[in-house]
Amino acid sequence: MKIARVLSIFLSLVLATSISLSAGPAFAKDGHNGEDHENDRNENRGPCRLNAPDGQIQHVIVIQFDNTHFRRDLPNVPSDLEQMPSLLNFIKKNGTLMTNDHTVLISHTAGGILSTLTGVYPDRHGQTVSNSYVRTSTTGTFSFPSSFGYWTDVVSAANTPTVPNMITPEGLNAPAPWVPFTRAGCDVGAIAAANIVLENTGTGATGDVTKVFGIGSPQFQEAVASNAAPAGTAARAKAQTDFVGFAIHCAQGSSVCANGQDDLLPQEPNGYVGFKALFGAQQINPFLTGQPSSVPLIDLLGQPITDPFGQPGFPGFDGMEAAVTLAYVAAMHERGIPVTFAYISDAHDFHGVAGNQHVAFGPGDAGYVAQLRAYEEAFAAFFARLRAAGIDKHNTLFVFTVDEGDHFVGVTKTNCDGVHTPCVYGVNEVGEINANIDTLVTHQLPALTAKFLGAAAPNTFTVHGDDAPTFYLAEKGAGGGQLPQTDPLTRQFEQNMANLTAVNPYTAATDRLLVQMADQTGMKALHMITAGDPVRNPSFVFFADANYFITDFPASTCETCINPLFAWNHGDIQPEIANTWIGFVGPGVRHRGQDDRTWSDHTDVRPTILALLGLQDSYVHDGRVLIENLEGDAVPHRLREDSHTVRNLVAVFKQINAPFGEFGVNSLKVSTAALASNSPNDATYTSLESKIGGWVARRDAIATGIRALLDGAAFREQHLDEHQAKELIDQARSLLTEVSRCAADTVRCTQ
Repeated sequence: MKIARVLSIFLSLVLATSISLSAGPAFAKDGHNGEDHENDRNENRGPCRLNAPDGQIQHVIVIQFDNTHFRRDLPNVPSDLEQMPSLLNFIKKNGTLMTNDHTVLISHTAGGILSTLTGVYPDRHGQTVSNSYVRTSTTGTFSFPSSFGYWTDVVSAANTPTVPNMITPEGLNAPAPWVPFTRAGCDVGAIAAANIVLENTGTGATGDVTKVFGIGSPQFQEAVASNAAPAGTAARAKAQTDFVGFAIHCAQGSSVCANGQDDLLPQEPNGYVGFKALFGAQQINPFLTGQPSSVPLIDLLGQPITDPFGQPGFPGFDGMEAAVTLAYVAAMHERGIPVTFAYISDAHDFHGVAGNQHVAFGPGDAGYVAQLRAYEEAFAAFFARLRAAGIDKHNTLFVFTVDEGDHFVGVTKTNCDGVHTPCVYGVNEVGEINANIDTLVTHQLPALTAKFLGAAAPNTFTVHGDDAPTFYLAEKGAGGGQLPQTDPLTRQFEQNMANLTAVNPYTAATDRLLVQMADQTGMKALHMITAGDPVRNPSFVFFADANYFITDFPASTCETCINPLFAWNHGDIQPEIANTWIGFVGPGVRHRGQDDRTWSDHTDVRPTILALLGLQDSYVHDGRVLIENLEGDAVPHRLREDSHTVRNLVAVFKQINAPFGEFGVNSLKVSTAALASNSPNDATYTSLESKIGGWVARRDAIATGIRALLDGAAFREQHLDEHQAKELIDQARSLLTEVSRCAADTVRCTQ
């Protein structure tokens, strides 16, 4: 079987999350269309109830970028943030920019954004592999669902169970991120934010249009006609333009959604009944502009927001550039929506007209610099517009972050800086190296070829194409399915893959592809195993040389060749991919400028926001409140009772539990040694795997204890037991030392 690398519009996704949370000063006119909606705004606003410690936070704006970098990709070319000084200076002059932030694994758009939205690692929301994943049937066939689906979407294929796409370890639909806000009386706007807007125009039994609007509705009929229209036409795009990408989830009784659809979350903890929502530009644009849906919103650079065919509405996810996204953010705030989530597509790729094309730029390329200049202009206009509406650092919590970093694949240019002297790239000087795994296996591993490739082979395999591909090994036919982790064929496959090589078309050198790898035991340490849907779990993950994109689709793919459509690889474990950033500005946030020390990751964003707002989730987060960058009175008072112990506790918590913490990094080294080993009776593998399994069990127990202490103190007014905290700190440090010693000498570790 083959798995396509879909040229998904989500690969360029940048999540911008904007939350406006209470009645504030009078808003200015809607600068887009010249309509004064002040009276409507006052009528629409509900009793949005926050419990911010000082009562000053009236709005929250959180912007999560896709692939937007603080660090420089080339030493001579200013970074993305350096080329957006309006944003960078706003953060550093008014709050704190944290540069020691980290993504999750697999480090892709869906997983990163969803962990930021929920505050939990992928093993608790289901997207352990993204932006799509693989499910293995009981007959050894594979299906390839997208990670991007509306929050309550299910996935199903022949000989696999039907389960939620967003799935908890217990097999339930993950709690929705807008619920604490709507329960507090706050309407929530979503602007192309992953999985909290409609993601498709399906009219089948599980399609988004069927689910939300119902069979026979006008929207359903439009979608049926649109989906039947010829590809590449305005008619075919119409349903996506009208229904996908935007949503407003309303509080009970909000007049905004009086004519909307029921907002159904049947498995939400503690129930979710009596809430409504609006979906798509067809409903939302008239609310924002006061005019028919045929009149487009105007972006912050003065252009109408349309799809590639000029139809007003959603421009596609790649078309959500800064000027577009920020225009919707501002308009929703001005119209009194208390909570909004939005996103912005990346600047390092050419997206054509509203995302209808995709070509990669290199650092400092004139096109890349021009797009960043447009982003800079959009942010300057955005902050000015917010100030005119009375929304600023004095009453607004701003949070800016990114889904993951990138590794640039291409020729290094040294005689340019991009800004003053463009970096010029010739043919075959920009682009990831595509490597066809089937061809590589056929040419280098004939024993595996006979057992896994071709119609006559009794087994089969596929990969989720990536620079960190996940492998899925299965036995064909009835009674087949995924091969067990310790099956001799699985072990042979892993051992052989450890020595796989490829010819680099840039250098003509032969590269060893493996950097590190882990099987299911090792992936548990990285939060990459989904207990709620075991058929989506990989056999093993292969963290490769980041210059390579390893795929098995299509069959005609060259063994190794340069692909100019994509040049910014992520998913992998290299520092330029793993290291990200967060910026906080607003009431309760310390003015530290730049913080290069505090260790954080995506899961810490949500608990920090909720703590500042006095809200809480129905579950315990994997992240923690970033107390280091909060003013004293903004820190939940139970976390202030023994600050020294609390700081030690939160620091060790991240190191044992985060995928890129010490425990995850060192256990992955041990896992790599185990899988690559080939000792008699597989003794080395057995010994090291046993150790990893024991470590994970201990880690989980320690992390569960720390989570409970931190959650209770931050959100449930529980005293933090200092004695228990110190015991957990000691246990965590002991475990980290043990794993580190084994990683430093795996040979001695097995003796």
